Amino acid sequence: MQAHEIDYHIYGEEMQYVEIELDPQEIVIAEAGSFMMMDNNIQMETIFGDGSEQENGLFGKLLSAGKRVLTGESLFMTAFINQNNTKSKVSFASPYPGKIIPIDLTQFGGKFICQKDAFLCAAKGVSVGIEFSKKLGRGLFGGEGFIMQKIEGDGMAFVHTGGTLAKKELAAGEILKVDTGCIVGFTKDVDYDIEFIGGIKNSIFGGEGLFYATLRGPGTVYVQSLPFSRLADRIIASAPRAGGNSRDEGSLLGGLGSLLDGDRRF
Repeated sequence: MQAHEIDYHIYGEEMQYVEIELDPQEIVIAEAGSFMMMDNNIQMETIFGDGSEQENGLFGKLLSAGKRVLTGESLFMTAFINQNNTKSKVSFASPYPGKIIPIDLTQFGGKFICQKDAFLCAAKGVSVGIEFSKKLGRGLFGGEGFIMQKIEGDGMAFVHTGGTLAKKELAAGEILKVDTGCIVGFTKDVDYDIEFIGGIKNSIFGGEGLFYATLRGPGTVYVQSLPFSRLADRIIASAPRAGGNSRDEGSLLGGLGSLLDGDRRF
């Protein structure tokens, strides 16, 4: 596998986007909906699956597209081709506040495993597939289920995270315990499993769920401080309820307080 060699620059702090510079005829693939802007001479094309070179023939393309459905993604991806005789640029943005991580697959042994919705874009030739969990506990109780995404090849790929990013380098046998939803991804040699928190008080009143993930080195682990699911839960919890009532945090007067301070709209 020989992926296209692309240059890039990441802009921003909390709402980042990545600008990719393409040489003539170079291609970058991206998830549908991540496109931000591009130069005039770049052509956009919708493709079946991830467009990697091993998808020869109709069956290969159908298999690739089917794998993407299992990870909750669209059947299609978008390819951006530089049709100009000079270098051109195309940019992709994160879907929610966080960080974009550049992954050089040559430095990670040609494979990186990540949560199902983390992939943003990659050089043409990088394969985006699925990684099945071989452990029942991880599949049933891990925040990512039996299936995660795997990114394979020898090119650059980009994944996005929520909130602030933590990068942990684990030595052989070293264990890191993480909330299941906070895992972004890890290298292929990291062993990932699920462990019961234990204790009746912890289980019932702890508010952190019944399980956490254990990651055993050697390898590199990326952890996010704000998973999108956690952000969505907070928004839903604070949204107006049936009948127009909302959650008035910190107000002793409740709905009357909102009316007095001008936040209640009719």
